[in-house]
Amino acid sequence: MTQDEMKQAVARAAIDYVVAGEIIGVGTGSTANFFIDELGKIKDRIKGAVASSEATAERLRGHGIPVFDLNDIDTMSVYIDGADEITAQGAMIKGGGAALTREKIVASVAKQFVCIADGSKLVDKLGAFPLPVEVIPMAQAVVARKLAALGGEPRLRVKDGKPVVTDNGCYIIDVLGLQIQDPAALEAQINDIVGVVTVGLFARRGANIGLLGTADGVKRLNF
Repeated sequence: MTQDEMKQAVARAAIDYVVAGEIIGVGTGSTANFFIDELGKIKDRIKGAVASSEATAERLRGHGIPVFDLNDIDTMSVYIDGADEITAQGAMIKGGGAALTREKIVASVAKQFVCIADGSKLVDKLGAFPLPVEVIPMAQAVVARKLAALGGEPRLRVKDGKPVVTDNGCYIIDVLGLQIQDPAALEAQINDIVGVVTVGLFARRGANIGLLGTADGVKRLNF
């Protein structure tokens, strides 16, 4: 199976976790896009969705799925999203698509987090994938210095020679070279840095279920 075929397989498998008649939390990224396409096939069975980015909202609406504002939602049964890395304990690095803050907010409202990914994303230790940190633009330099003091190599994310701007109007610093021994502790430590909006560690509230695409089919992990 190709990587895209694995992503399609886990996207289809994730439909089993969609609760009929309810509002679904939907993530951002290439694997989440496959899930949105599958969700479009059963759109009449759900009330709608809450999107974790403007790009996801646009794709949902393109399938005719109603998109709700999170402020109008008290709780959701499930949030379904991909990951850049995930451990056997359900801790994740997310934010490759620059939507980490909204992803973390939407996930916090859901009773269950289902992570969908191809099998290559399963790792023994987080950190090979650069750790995204969303920052207030004026704090970019000071936050970068403090991240460097933690032992990483901070790099401002740029595209076409300009800083990538998130849906929240903020910048992303990617931190390379970290060996993350305690994801939950590092998540709290980085979030305490003044000027940080949030870090792309999802460990204090990690995944509940992992659906991983492999050559042998979809592997399910319970965390």
